[in-house]
Amino acid sequence: MTIRLGFVVAEFNRDLTYQMELLGIEHAKFLGAEVTDTVLVPGVYDMPLAIKKLCEKNDIDAVVTIGSVIEGATGHDEIVVQHASRKITDLSLEYNKPVTLGIAGPGMSRMEAHQRVDYAKRAVEAAVKLIRRL
Repeated sequence: MTIRLGFVVAEFNRDLTYQMELLGIEHAKFLGAEVTDTVLVPGVYDMPLAIKKLCEKNDIDAVVTIGSVIEGATGHDEIVVQHASRKITDLSLEYNKPVTLGIAGPGMSRMEAHQRVDYAKRAVEAAVKLIRRL
């Protein structure tokens, strides 16, 4: 059985999330999984509705979130990640499907964000492991 993944990818900081998306797709193939659906959303804060739509699909086994939240002049980055990650967990439990966190941040510089593009691979691996183990 091939594990079918849905990706929800933030367009904000697209130079970073594009790299993350490519790494995630490559790692899914390496693990024998397939990315069957990708939804681009404006930013990390906008992910929950897209995650919900993918979770409702019977042909999606798990959802992987991909985003990069860089520190700004205010604490906005912390609020974005805090609220998004909480809702991501809630949706996973509500739909009884893995929804994994491939979001780098908050509190990181652009340089640190470039060093953390592999968060997407970790999120893909977590989704595949959860599907196989549950």
